Amino acid sequence: MGEDAFERAGGTGTARRKKEHIRICLEEDVDHPVLTTGFERYRVPYASLPELDLAAVDLSCGMLGRRLSMPFMILSMTGGARLSRTINRNLARAAQECRVALGLGSMRIALEDPAAAESFRVRELCPDVPLWANLGAAQLNRGFGVEECRRVVEISGADGLCLHLNALQEAAQPGGDTDWSGIAEKLAAVAGELGVPVIVKEVGFGIGPRTARMLGGLPVWGVDVGGAGGTSWLEVEKRAWGRDDLDAFDAFGTPTAESIPVVRKHCPDKLVIGSGGVRTGVDAVKALALGADMVGAARPLLRPATESEEAVIRWLRRFREEMRLAAFCAGAPDLDALRELELLETPLTKLT
Repeated sequence: MGEDAFERAGGTGTARRKKEHIRICLEEDVDHPVLTTGFERYRVPYASLPELDLAAVDLSCGMLGRRLSMPFMILSMTGGARLSRTINRNLARAAQECRVALGLGSMRIALEDPAAAESFRVRELCPDVPLWANLGAAQLNRGFGVEECRRVVEISGADGLCLHLNALQEAAQPGGDTDWSGIAEKLAAVAGELGVPVIVKEVGFGIGPRTARMLGGLPVWGVDVGGAGGTSWLEVEKRAWGRDDLDAFDAFGTPTAESIPVVRKHCPDKLVIGSGGVRTGVDAVKALALGADMVGAARPLLRPATESEEAVIRWLRRFREEMRLAAFCAGAPDLDALRELELLETPLTKLT
């Protein structure tokens, strides 16, 4: 059964849920209802005399032996439906054009039904940038192991694997995966045996000290903080399932600006991705100054990705230009200098 026939037949329950998630993220306000990212607490120090040529600012970096135009990763979004295929292909082409890393959406559906796997096959569209497959860490308690992880990497032609943490989101879903016991040990086993780099990523609730310490002791290659303050997957699930009974959890999570330095402290030798409400290049500069090696974003690119690869490219180019100008105005010629910036506490302003 081809992908279109698969969708006309109704797909799997997972496919229908993914389609509804896309609709909600496009049409409804699913930003964190209480917490902000914390980036607004900081200002980038302004250098009136930058002693720097704007044209000389260099944001390039390396990832898995590939050169990127800036330290940015398009983060995991979707897969398994017709619109998901359009989204992923537009993201892949834009990632190739703009030289940024690309993360795919959760690929469990590709293992459930081979027809759904087609939406994740974008390697040929972005041959020169790092590509990351994705599975939920909770699946490691549902019979998934190294072999299943290896299969999603092979299906997508990815360079590495992201295993995502979404305990509260799963708890909000009827029949969600709520057995998280022993997951850390299984993460260690996968990371040690898979043969490609593994990133552990939060999906928008942030990583606090307890989890950061645990991850620091695991043989994972990187950690994506996925901080609170941007998209709330609890809000998405509340709308998908009518779960108003979960309003008491609206303030749960660790804001991005708090999570980054915590993860940096406990994972000093791992790649740290600052994500969660990163909306502008100025946010990115703040994330690097707080300890991130790279930044990432997902939902801001969703609507452009439903439109065209050109729309995604425009968004990425604007983001990079914001980063470049922020670096120039801070007198920072490169990423090393940005990471050495000492951010300033924000006083009360018209914005607050």
